Amino acid sequence: MTYVTTFPGRKINVDGSKKLYFGGTAYLGLQKHKKFLKTYLKNIKKYGTNYGASRKSNIKVDIYKKTENYLAKLVQSEACATVSSGYLAGQLVCNYFTSKGYTLFYAPNSHSALHQNNSSNYANYSDLVTEVENHIKKAKTTPVVFLDSLDFYGLNYPDFNGLQQLPLNKLIVVADDSHTLGLPLNNGAGCYTLLQKLNPKELIVCSSLSKGFAIQAGAIFGKKIRIEEIKDTAFFGGASPATPANIATIITAESLYKKRQQKLQQNIQSFLDGLNNTEQFTIMPNHSAFTYSDQKITAYLEKHNIIVTSFNYPDKESPTMSRIVLSAHHKKKDIHKLVTLINTLQFA
Repeated sequence: MTYVTTFPGRKINVDGSKKLYFGGTAYLGLQKHKKFLKTYLKNIKKYGTNYGASRKSNIKVDIYKKTENYLAKLVQSEACATVSSGYLAGQLVCNYFTSKGYTLFYAPNSHSALHQNNSSNYANYSDLVTEVENHIKKAKTTPVVFLDSLDFYGLNYPDFNGLQQLPLNKLIVVADDSHTLGLPLNNGAGCYTLLQKLNPKELIVCSSLSKGFAIQAGAIFGKKIRIEEIKDTAFFGGASPATPANIATIITAESLYKKRQQKLQQNIQSFLDGLNNTEQFTIMPNHSAFTYSDQKITAYLEKHNIIVTSFNYPDKESPTMSRIVLSAHHKKKDIHKLVTLINTLQFA
């Protein structure tokens, strides 16, 4: 366990020593970017630091509607609802379908944000397919399948092979898109259109906006009638929204997001071009996280002053989740050092 006193950006200070950091989820590296902070602070001055009223209040701040329309257009959904966090977005959708009497199923590696009432993931897609098909044969409630669009093991994005084994025209798909929305793939639009092309009976996507857009908020995407029903729930109305300054920044920082997406894509390509041992990593197109299981990579990099993401996830009984995460704030020399070290490591 390592504690730091400032935001863990390109470098972190560990025991008085500066080390390169290739972990976390600050994919665009904007959290301390001067131009981004200038835009963000301008929005705080306009909208204040917080807005604690319900979205159902008789006084409405127009930036929510403007940004929701902008995000819906970006991902190509009919509608969007924003909330205060990605976790709340997942819980809101889960609670909505639970209260409506649907039957919920969870794909392998689905995030805890999508779970309630001690529900658990299926260990593999084969078991999930069998259970869903049996459920449909018995003519019970409409099944809702929850999954992470990108699960870091390559089970879903980019091909969604497991998901395609399901009778998608007979079920609702709910995908957590937190690790693709706002990133280079699909020009920042995430996986919504990729999932829609699979023709599920209905698609709902929920997501954190902190990973791609560097602001504290969450969003839900889907058909207009479904989003309106979700907005009409007490769960949505009883929770304070994301701060309007955060929501406004999604629009006012648009050009900066695009530039940083391009920079991140360049860093991804530089890493892949220089890497000799690609077989050690799970590599997903246009994504900057590279998962691995060989823990001597972690130890070797740390020995050479590079820290990566490596911990038991989602709980202490889970296997160690290790991955190298590239960010737009990394420099060419950082990538070069990282690749050189990996290439010199002897694998069994």
